Amino acid sequence: MKDRQATLHGDVGDLGDISPELFRERLHRLADWIADYRENIGERRISPNDEPGAILAQFSATAPEMAAPLEEIFADIERVIVPGVAHWAHPQFMSYFGCTTTSPGILAEMIIGALNVNAMTWRTSPAATELETLVLDWLRQWLGLPNEFAGVVYDTASISTMHALATAREQCAPNTRKLGLSGRDLPKLCIYTSNQAHSSVEKSAIAIGIGENNVQRVPTDAEFRMDVSALREMIASDLRKNVKPFAVVATVGTTSTASVDPIPEIAQVCREQKMWLHIDGAYGAGLALLPECKWVIAGWSEADSIVINPHKMLFVPFDFSALYLRDIGRLRRLFTLVPEYLHLRDPVGAEINYMDYGVQLGRRFRALKAWVVWRAFGREGLAARIRDHLRLAKLFADWIGNEQRFELSAPVVMGVVCFRYKFGNDDQKSDMINSKIVERINASGRAYLTQTKLHGRTVMRIGLGNVLTTEQHLRNVWGFIQLTAGEIAGRADWPQSPSK
Repeated sequence: MKDRQATLHGDVGDLGDISPELFRERLHRLADWIADYRENIGERRISPNDEPGAILAQFSATAPEMAAPLEEIFADIERVIVPGVAHWAHPQFMSYFGCTTTSPGILAEMIIGALNVNAMTWRTSPAATELETLVLDWLRQWLGLPNEFAGVVYDTASISTMHALATAREQCAPNTRKLGLSGRDLPKLCIYTSNQAHSSVEKSAIAIGIGENNVQRVPTDAEFRMDVSALREMIASDLRKNVKPFAVVATVGTTSTASVDPIPEIAQVCREQKMWLHIDGAYGAGLALLPECKWVIAGWSEADSIVINPHKMLFVPFDFSALYLRDIGRLRRLFTLVPEYLHLRDPVGAEINYMDYGVQLGRRFRALKAWVVWRAFGREGLAARIRDHLRLAKLFADWIGNEQRFELSAPVVMGVVCFRYKFGNDDQKSDMINSKIVERINASGRAYLTQTKLHGRTVMRIGLGNVLTTEQHLRNVWGFIQLTAGEIAGRADWPQSPSK
């Protein structure tokens, strides 16, 4: 009868979950699979070359009526899913801001999945609430933020920035929470950010009713930092048009070049104009953990809000974004809205219900993975790994400088290097070759890069942040770039790897 149930209902039986014995056996096998995956990931192809729809074509379009055995399900994962993803944890995946997957983080994610708690209130999970408070304060200390800053965890910086700007909007246009923006005698509201800032600023403006056209993109200097003189001129011009400037978003670690805006000077403008200063440190704020990089925190204490994504530089698995506000009570006053079924009186001292600090009610136990990873490595361990990524970035920049057919396209500030192949003085031909180099390397599956536009020209870009990436992996990628550039530009005599 037991075998008959397994046939009819896969591995789950008539009711309830799968048996503890089968779960234990699958869990052990999965643990071995994950360990093997991490150990041998460098041997895998990084990304598929499938056409859109290729994954769907391998599965039934009809929703499953009957249960399937776990053996069959996991076989499909190995056969279709794993080859169909881009392996961000591959040591030669050097796109975007690198991969921060670590073994302690993976273990923590498994525990989070097993516990499956909802961290919306203190009562629904005291440990989740209090651990979130703890890790946020650890991070606050590492970032050098004053005690009056307190934080909340969201999924990504886009959501963090939206909440920060919604709070800024409420300060500029009181009672918007209740009355909205329409039908009121309000001036046009405007946000300012650099032309290198992330598109989440426009998305936030859309979400909070400001409108993307009311995000002013400020020019940048030769190092891709916000031009404060241009900011002042744009604000003055808008004031003459009866536009209300209400927020500036400054960036610490821009998406393309990892440049750092001049925060102290921007903060001075915000004080003069009584504007909200939000710092997008999603990537670059992690640099504050290095004592020799404390220059990066200049002006942070003057901000109203700052966001950092520990899933970028601080080795917490995706997703984990921390938003800090100088007076976090402003965020709570904007978003707290408690339905009747949650009107339960908490014990004295349990004042924090994190559901009150944003639009989300249900919340994952994200704090656990930060707590595990940061305890497993410590600040010194995190800093040592960040420091090595900076070393690799500077080493790569040196290789670029020693190769006359390539040039750096931006200063190397963090673990990001922007560079460009030069085809004589022909900029358009160079643009085409740079783009083709990235496309061909990514299609090869041996490495993964990105391209971006700087001063109107196409450049290549690498991002370093993977604990598995070694100097040899970097040499491999540089060799691929040289070889591919030679093939595309008709230079078959180029070396296939950099000289040591």
